[in-house]
Amino acid sequence: MTRVKRGTTSAKTRRNVLAQVKGYRFGRSKKEIQANDAIAHAGAYAFAHRRDKKNDFRRLWTVKINAAIRPLGFSYSKFIDALKKKNIILDRKIMADLAENNPETFANLVNEVK
Repeated sequence: MTRVKRGTTSAKTRRNVLAQVKGYRFGRSKKEIQANDAIAHAGAYAFAHRRDKKNDFRRLWTVKINAAIRPLGFSYSKFIDALKKKNIILDRKIMADLAENNPETFANLVNEVK
């Protein structure tokens, strides 16, 4: 059986792993085993936080809509309920953008719901 030397392969793997953890602190940027562990944790956090980001934005839209609608004599929950009863289908992202950038248009929407 022929002899297989794996030095170049393992060096390449190590190089790639350490390149991924560039900028990490302490042993996680220098030691291969700690670097692999750090990569695994970072991937898990990245996956979870991509999901969390959707919730964060929905909360932000709710706050923007509520802040814009209070002076017009509505609360957020009553406004959303009135929209559903009138069969006006606008998502919160669009309404938050209207409330922030086009207050006149948003006021027209609120008057239509009243």
